Amino acid sequence: MQPPPAVSTPGAESHPDAPERPTETMDSGPEGSHIDRVSGDEPLLSARVHRPSDLVRLLAGVLGIVCVLAIAAFAHGTASGLEQDISKGTGQTPDVFIKLAGLISSIAVLILPVAFAIERLIKRDGLRIADGVLAAVLAHGVALATDLWVSDAAPDTIREALTQATANGELTDPVHGYLAPVIAYMTAVGMARRPRWRVALWAVLLLNSFAVLVGRQTTPFSIIVTVLIGWTVAYGTLYTVGSPNVRPTGQTLLAGLRRVGFRPVTAMRAEDVPDSAEQGDRGRRYLVTLEDGPPLDVTVVDREQQAQGFFYRVWRQVTLRGITQRRSIQSLRQALEQEALLAYAAIAAGANAPRLIATSELGPDAVMLVYQHLGGRSLDSLPDEEITDELLRGAWRQVKALQSRRIAHRRLVGDAILVDRSGRVILTDLRGGEIAASDIVLRMDVAQLLTTLGLRAGAERAVAAALEVLGPDAVADSLPLLQPIALSRSTRATLRRLARERSQREREAVLEASQSAKAEGRGADETAGTGGRKDVRAEKKAEKDAIEEALEQARDEDLLSQIRHQVLLIRPQALVEPARLERIRPRTLVTVIAGAFVAYFLISTFMANDVSEAIATADWRWAAVAVLFSALSYPAAAMSLLGFVPEKVPFWRTVKAQVAGSFVKLVAPAAIGGVALNTRFLQRAGVRPGLAVASVGASQLFGLASHISLLMVFGYVTGTERTPTLSPSRTVIAGLLTAAVLALVVTAVPLLRRFVVTRVRSLFAGVVPRMLDVLQRPQKLVTGIGGMLLLTAAFVMCLDASVRAFDSDVQLSYATIALIFLTANALGSAVPTPGGVGAVEGALIAALTFAGLPTAIATPAVLLYRLLTFWLPVLPGWLFFNHLTRRGQL
Repeated sequence: MQPPPAVSTPGAESHPDAPERPTETMDSGPEGSHIDRVSGDEPLLSARVHRPSDLVRLLAGVLGIVCVLAIAAFAHGTASGLEQDISKGTGQTPDVFIKLAGLISSIAVLILPVAFAIERLIKRDGLRIADGVLAAVLAHGVALATDLWVSDAAPDTIREALTQATANGELTDPVHGYLAPVIAYMTAVGMARRPRWRVALWAVLLLNSFAVLVGRQTTPFSIIVTVLIGWTVAYGTLYTVGSPNVRPTGQTLLAGLRRVGFRPVTAMRAEDVPDSAEQGDRGRRYLVTLEDGPPLDVTVVDREQQAQGFFYRVWRQVTLRGITQRRSIQSLRQALEQEALLAYAAIAAGANAPRLIATSELGPDAVMLVYQHLGGRSLDSLPDEEITDELLRGAWRQVKALQSRRIAHRRLVGDAILVDRSGRVILTDLRGGEIAASDIVLRMDVAQLLTTLGLRAGAERAVAAALEVLGPDAVADSLPLLQPIALSRSTRATLRRLARERSQREREAVLEASQSAKAEGRGADETAGTGGRKDVRAEKKAEKDAIEEALEQARDEDLLSQIRHQVLLIRPQALVEPARLERIRPRTLVTVIAGAFVAYFLISTFMANDVSEAIATADWRWAAVAVLFSALSYPAAAMSLLGFVPEKVPFWRTVKAQVAGSFVKLVAPAAIGGVALNTRFLQRAGVRPGLAVASVGASQLFGLASHISLLMVFGYVTGTERTPTLSPSRTVIAGLLTAAVLALVVTAVPLLRRFVVTRVRSLFAGVVPRMLDVLQRPQKLVTGIGGMLLLTAAFVMCLDASVRAFDSDVQLSYATIALIFLTANALGSAVPTPGGVGAVEGALIAALTFAGLPTAIATPAVLLYRLLTFWLPVLPGWLFFNHLTRRGQL
């Protein structure tokens, strides 16, 4: 029989999904010639791959350049001192030595790249040389652009840090025009990965840097920027054009098996084996047959597969606490050692797991792990009728065995659970597990397996098997982890798909019920011959009832809710509140970004001479007045709350609670933290929970109405201040029209309309009966409304006094100050940052500047105002918060 054609080398042009043709190779061993057959070898690979590690290095290089330029711009004294220290330390160096070092390094910088290029061309690796040349050309262009920017547009501090005057009075180049391309070339061709070339490279770079520094031809910051530009451009080039693909082929695998003592005959990719599990990014699986002995399961892990999902794992590790694998950045040897350790530990714990026989490296970019062949099918590939209760209990027994030794699997999905021909359950894919796992990680395994088995067998059977094997306590403890964010990526995708299908079924049921009801209504009208208004209302009511009935019949609980319900039937007192797993939420990111922007703006503003002069000449008597008005805001806030509480609550205790709210605002948005604190305070003061929520809601509702009313009044007054009549200006009219358009947009967009209706409905829930109680006591209502007006007046006067502290002759009216405060306060409540950090400052400074106040006055005035009303009260707020908490009043 004629042998099949040989496989093409990796990198040949082919569709990535095209199947590999079988190959045969002749290999003459010590026992004679034999034939190696590789069936289903690696599909034809692309010649180049985009490595996430190159992108990470590119971003790190850009960040390094930004940091160096920031230090040069804002720490000018440090840069000058460093240059002076280097000049003094090297001032006694003989001139002959400096010239000799410069000559040698200049020649070596040119010889080294050429020598490495010749060595690569001899080994037929010309693609790397092409990458290096491209990176060198790009680095030269970036260096020229940087030189032009520093010379023409950069701040003086950066220009002084990157250049220095020569004996002729000219400035040196900010970036070395030849050194940056050389560094980019050497990095792109991979010289740093070869020890001998790396030593020579760094020796030449250090010698050249020493020569130009001592010879006063450059500055330390120029050297650092040059190296970073070359390094960054090199990795940017590699990521853009791709790196040569060095993934090992099946022939490399057979050779590696022979090196560890096996005599392989054929190797077949696991994807081509019937009923095999899909492995995804968990390593390539091969079924290897030997000349003598049972077959082997071999897993090959290379750098490309290890990099798959890299950024997703990094994001999970940054944003989540305590549940992510600590392997986002891991070498191949570390991955090999971790999987081997997990394999041995699982067997030692008594679990059914593949037995590891051997491990080995397959060159510098891949490793292999050889397991005893088990056979069987994955849980995902089993038909529903074969998933018995005994199989479910078997899966839970394996998890129980692992958890008895505190081993976490971390990926208990369907393709990691194998069932052999005898029905025995085997846990595979242990590479992502953990030894000595924490309680939260172990409970996460239970939650994941509950979901995995529930997707195949239903919530009732999955929970029943878990209760039988683990017991009710262990299963109940996993409920706080039963949330999508704690589950695997594939499981979350499946749950989202099922949710979309449920929504589609509900929509179809509603449409069908509506059409049926309308058809029945038309038929009844034709029969009765009537069509009055009462009949129309009756038809609409019948249609509404039919829709609600159809929706109720079509509505189905999601799987996680079904699992919780089944567990609660056994443990009604079990804690079901989801555990807090997110370390960073979108709100936190907004806060960080806003804080960074504000910090940059304030630093750049304070560097201006006008701001420094304004602070030096400030009238601190007005600052004392601002302190008094800031203190007055807390009794006013107490009045605005107590005015809507018919029950008797101590006034000064309420004032303490408002001061404590200053601390809460630092860790939560003001609109949320203040509501929660006041509600808790009223409950502790003896007000029933429902009435406490209603009182705070009434206060918030009246506060919103008061804020909008005052904003409109002061906006109108401000718009008419400079007009001879009381007719509003065009600005006021434009503002009112804009507000009307926004209201129309909100009512027209269903998503925004539902959002607003939900918020308003929550405000009105229970508020109306509470307001009836308050209206029976006019004194209380006057206290509440008066407190709100006094609170606004206190903040307005505090802002006005802060402005007058830096400009006692300010021409802004109180109406303008009030309008500015109300607008900025509204923005601060809308932005999800603690206390509106960033938004309030920016809005106040922008509004004061727009009103005619110089930026040099507006900036320190706003900072003083925020210091008195937000930052300084934090410490007394923390003290009062602890005081009230210890006394059981909060």
